[in-house]
Amino acid sequence: MKVTESTSHYDNLDEMSVQDLLENINKEDHRVPEAVKLVIPRVTALVEEIVPRMQRGGRLIYIGAGTSGRLGILDASECPPTYGVPHDWVLGLIAGGDSAIRKAVENAEDDPNQAWVDIQEYGFNEDDTIIGIAASGTTPYVIGGVKRAKSEGLLTGCITCNPNSPLSKEVKHAIEVVVGPEFVTGSTRMKAGTAQKLVLNMISTTVMIKLGRVKGNKMVDMQLSNAKLVDRGTRMIMEATGLDEQTAKKLLLSEGSVRKATEYYYKNK
Repeated sequence: MKVTESTSHYDNLDEMSVQDLLENINKEDHRVPEAVKLVIPRVTALVEEIVPRMQRGGRLIYIGAGTSGRLGILDASECPPTYGVPHDWVLGLIAGGDSAIRKAVENAEDDPNQAWVDIQEYGFNEDDTIIGIAASGTTPYVIGGVKRAKSEGLLTGCITCNPNSPLSKEVKHAIEVVVGPEFVTGSTRMKAGTAQKLVLNMISTTVMIKLGRVKGNKMVDMQLSNAKLVDRGTRMIMEATGLDEQTAKKLLLSEGSVRKATEYYYKNK
């Protein structure tokens, strides 16, 4: 039996008090970071191959179904505003297309050929990386996608929560975060989903730092898409240059990013 479908350590959930339910869910959640810690060497190996490929013009593409697909889309969609990168640098594709983000599309994950069709809408080059995300490691959409990508010479990886899954056997870098049975038997949006999110955070954040999109510990290329981010950028410039708030904000808005504003200041100081 798949670990992700093993019977919960808890029973009679419907008879528990609200506090007991919450405390036991939290108890199970504590297992996740420890499981993620065990796979850091595997994540390291994957990221160290992704970075030079992206430096040569490759992209990072996540493919998944259901919760796994949505988590990939979430991670990908947050890279442009956070790091000021083009929208096609990191892509998240989900079985069933964009409509599946909000509403499940029946049987969409069962077609092993569709992921490659979806990838083709964006084209591909030899430096792209395809990461399949599937808690069970058995999703045909994901397996078929990475298998075809591998045959085309692309770098492949996966994030799964079952050891020795069919998905793991089809990729170069298999990240298997074994978090054990879910609190609600088989509900992989819980611990498995949390584990996948943590690994995705690690991958994209580390890649972006190594691509030079962070200076010190600051998001110097973030998009100035709302007042909160303009204020944050202003404070970054004030800290970096010693300028007063009004001058720093004016410089930020004229240059368009913290990086450009700071570089302009020191170049013309």
